[in-house]
Amino acid sequence: MLKYNCLNPIAEAGTCLFTENYEKVDNYQDADAILVRSAAMHDMEFPETIEAIARAGAGVNNIPLDKCADQGIVVFNTPGANANGVKELVIAGMLLAARDIVGGVNWVQSERQNELIAKATEKEKKNFAGSEIQGKKLGIIGLGAIGVAVANAATHLGMEVYGYDPYISVDAAWNLSRSIKHIQQVDDIYKECDYITIHVPLMDATKKMINQDAIALMKDGVVILNFARDLLVDEDAMVTSLRTGKVKKYVTDFPNPTTAGEKGCLVIPHLGASTEESEENCAIMAVKQLKDYLENGNIKNAVNYPNCNMGECSHVCRIAINHRNTKNMIGQFASVLGSADLNIANMTNTSKGDYAYSLFDLDTHLPEAVRDTLKNIEGVLKVRVIK
Repeated sequence: MLKYNCLNPIAEAGTCLFTENYEKVDNYQDADAILVRSAAMHDMEFPETIEAIARAGAGVNNIPLDKCADQGIVVFNTPGANANGVKELVIAGMLLAARDIVGGVNWVQSERQNELIAKATEKEKKNFAGSEIQGKKLGIIGLGAIGVAVANAATHLGMEVYGYDPYISVDAAWNLSRSIKHIQQVDDIYKECDYITIHVPLMDATKKMINQDAIALMKDGVVILNFARDLLVDEDAMVTSLRTGKVKKYVTDFPNPTTAGEKGCLVIPHLGASTEESEENCAIMAVKQLKDYLENGNIKNAVNYPNCNMGECSHVCRIAINHRNTKNMIGQFASVLGSADLNIANMTNTSKGDYAYSLFDLDTHLPEAVRDTLKNIEGVLKVRVIK
């Protein structure tokens, strides 16, 4: 019986995929796998029983990735599962910034007791009229699942779309409309675009990438949208630029004391992926990835280990080994198995940075003593017998 724990509520559309071979437990210390959304995990101590953590969402800043990798714990995320929900809110954010819809709605609310509100509206509406987004230039920094979805949607709205991503994947490139202009230098996005939206992960290289120097390159009256991570933007510099009029609007999905209530800031209460559909999609993907790893040893969408897929095991036994990416590891594994007179029917090995992952299918069961010998090889982090 495999056991899983949910640190946050996870949509039933995902958890219902667990079969009778799985048991939900209340304490993660008793689990083989953990499902999580936003719960902070950096101070948690993980028992040896934990094989994997699946984040029902894309960002993994709440999970100690290196610590998990060192313990042989594979961390999954669900890229693209919530892309449509975020895309729709980004488009809504652009429309809210282009036309002062929020200001207009608030004015109507303030005049609700005015019997002459219809007449007053005709005089007041010019203050909220704004402009259309058709024909405007949209710059998208980061062409992952969300960035591509925003880019394609914006072209259908008649926008001229510029995309910047030096690390764009093959899949993303195939899904990107041919009308998108692929930009080689991010400064060109800053200089050319009327609207700029950022969709990159938060790393040391991207922290506060939208800063005073970047803003200085932008057009006067630019609109900046941030539905990725608040720390991608230097918000003190942003507030200063809003007050001088350099930036027309800053639309963000991350409330904090710096931006909340600041004139020119449209602050949304972190609604990007908070739709029923997005939460269900993330839960389904997270659970499917966990099950495939626990039952078959396959890895898809891991953030701290390489992807690896050998399908279902059709042999007697499958061994999964999480280890460091150092020389002669495969030779040592093969030597141990050969010395025990165990035949390797199929195998694969993949690596990612400092870590690697190996799968071996055997024609016979793995004796416990041989498993212990594998575990004691220097650089091995976890050995798991799957079947």
